[in-house]
Amino acid sequence: MPRRLVFCCLLLIADASLLAQVSPFPDRVLGYRDFSRQAKIDQDFLAVPDAKLAQEELKTLTAAPHVAASKEDYDTALYVADKFKAAGLDTQIVPYKAWLNLPQEVFLQATSAEGKLLTQGPTREHVDNDPYQDDPRILTAFNGSSPSCDVTADAVYANYGRPEDFKWLEEMHISVAGKIVLVRYGANFRGVKVYLAQQRGAAGVIIYSDPADDGYFQGDKYPHGPWRPDTGVQRGSVQYMFKYPGDATTPDVASTPGLAASQRLPLAQISSLPTIPSMPLSYHDASPILENLGGPVAPREWQGALPFSYHVGGAGLIKVHMRLKMDYAERTIWDVIGKIPGTEFPDEWVVAGNHRDAWVFGAVDPSSGTTAMLEAVHGIGSLLAQGWKPRRTLFFCSWDAEEEGLIGSTEWAEDHARQLAHAVAYINTDVGVSGPHFEASAVPSLKQFVREVTMEVASPKGGSVYDEWKKDQANTAARRHTGNVFNDTQTLTQIGGDVRVGDLGSGSDYTPFIQHLGVPATDIGSTGPYGVYHSAFDNYAWFLMNADPTFVYEQQMARVFGLEVLHMADADVLPYDYVTYAKQIQAYLSAAQTRAKDAGLASVEFNPALEAASRFAAAATAVFAKELSAHENSTTLNASLRAVEEDLLSPEGLPGRPWFRHTIFAPGEYTGYAAVVIPGVNEAIDARDPARAQLQMASLTAALSRAAATLQAVP
Repeated sequence: MPRRLVFCCLLLIADASLLAQVSPFPDRVLGYRDFSRQAKIDQDFLAVPDAKLAQEELKTLTAAPHVAASKEDYDTALYVADKFKAAGLDTQIVPYKAWLNLPQEVFLQATSAEGKLLTQGPTREHVDNDPYQDDPRILTAFNGSSPSCDVTADAVYANYGRPEDFKWLEEMHISVAGKIVLVRYGANFRGVKVYLAQQRGAAGVIIYSDPADDGYFQGDKYPHGPWRPDTGVQRGSVQYMFKYPGDATTPDVASTPGLAASQRLPLAQISSLPTIPSMPLSYHDASPILENLGGPVAPREWQGALPFSYHVGGAGLIKVHMRLKMDYAERTIWDVIGKIPGTEFPDEWVVAGNHRDAWVFGAVDPSSGTTAMLEAVHGIGSLLAQGWKPRRTLFFCSWDAEEEGLIGSTEWAEDHARQLAHAVAYINTDVGVSGPHFEASAVPSLKQFVREVTMEVASPKGGSVYDEWKKDQANTAARRHTGNVFNDTQTLTQIGGDVRVGDLGSGSDYTPFIQHLGVPATDIGSTGPYGVYHSAFDNYAWFLMNADPTFVYEQQMARVFGLEVLHMADADVLPYDYVTYAKQIQAYLSAAQTRAKDAGLASVEFNPALEAASRFAAAATAVFAKELSAHENSTTLNASLRAVEEDLLSPEGLPGRPWFRHTIFAPGEYTGYAAVVIPGVNEAIDARDPARAQLQMASLTAALSRAAATLQAVP
């Protein structure tokens, strides 16, 4: 098993009986002069997270629907606050006021040209024998940030609602202007689907779940398996979070309860809210619309799993009537913030978080993550009781209104922007456990850090989380490349090297920390077949049946999450790997240069940025040797290391969306969730705009030059 860096050589024992740790601990971990003391702390922590307690916590958190700003949402805030206090954290419930909508009426009707009723709904979500589906507090499925409407129009099917899908319709001379556009979930963020339809003059959007993507085409549907049943609906926000997340009325400003009305944007000036209506729909209700659309046969790749040939519509054979009445108001949301002061570096913050609000019960999203965080807090509380105290200040944060637009985390981050300039990491989990397969994303400087932590935590399958993670990726790669499955850990090495850690796009609470403020961030989860996302069926019964019946993966996630916090809190030298960061940036630039030539933008000058990246790489290599030595006086080194991520921010932000300031990573304007690397440059290339591309190259070059200079100045 190769190790790319000499400091992280480990001896791992694959023993299924080891539930708390993998032994022996590493002799050397980046950031520590002597890891033996930390190893003892880790060992004490790893023994604490408890499967039985995790089960009780998840059951309590999912007892009622708890959409943001509801009484039930506040009840969960009180519960989490009590857990934080019991562990010894200085805890506050912090309110913010956000512009949110709730549904008063959601109505859909489709008729044929002759007036025959085809479908009317939406149909209530139901299956046989689900114990939670009849709770009267379940709201009718709706889209956060949709405006109200009463519109009747022809329908057009636009596949996933991607730019290439709308382009195909245009080439076929099928206009969506004045039409209701029917798109299926997948391939991009739901808000992007609405954004693209809005740009083309559509009257409204219906977003449905096709069984090809997360229903019976994938396997048994709930309650017989994990996949979406016929009436299951994926709710969700359609806020244009790729413009800016958080309260739509207060970009860059915290929406505190006492904020003056003059500091909020007038509704007419808000750019992150759609101007056309949208609603989510089950495939049970979407099927009659699709089946009767008429018009040209859809391209083969647009065909879903419903039992008829898909057509794109536009032939006037069907009328869709959509009536939405949304109640918009400034509503109170509640973050729960638990603090442990640092003893040596109190101004250096380690922030760890997970959101708490849910569209309905939210067993997987987000309560499995909240449960893992609570058990991590349980373990750290045990350390506090033994006399341990962190060197850096810790914050555990239970965010509210994430589902509506990352609101709780964004408002808190904007509220504490000055202090967060000294934060050394933001550690996130969201969909904590939907199955047994560990996954992670991070800024490049923390990718090896995440790998090291997983080497220390035991997998319920035996060996370490790292071992199982590597096997999973090897098997996936083998299937993709050869159609066969290999069970040995060498396969991944042959196909692609070390365990892949993903890049951070958006869609979760790390967004304001890394992409607005430049705080290095990680995001972890444990995944599996999960077809009930954002539906009434994402509940405790589904979780017990499909995700983690014995709660051992909740333990695993608590341990990984908690060790990340502990290591960032107590490391002698901040464990950032800028050598890897520099190599990735060089690869991004090389790929962008090729894309520019292919797009006919050969005039865009890449050499200054490539030279700056080379200086950054050389300086990172020199500083990395100093990190390995972990000398006694590490304060100056740590300050320089932390400054680098902030150096990569652009003061002007990205064109058309200045809230996003990171020059290396951002959510794509036309993807929404997925990361776009060196986004200013690559999006200018996509737009075939050489002048804009050259300006963004200059911004990127300046950022890389700042980062290189910071590292070069390290004594």
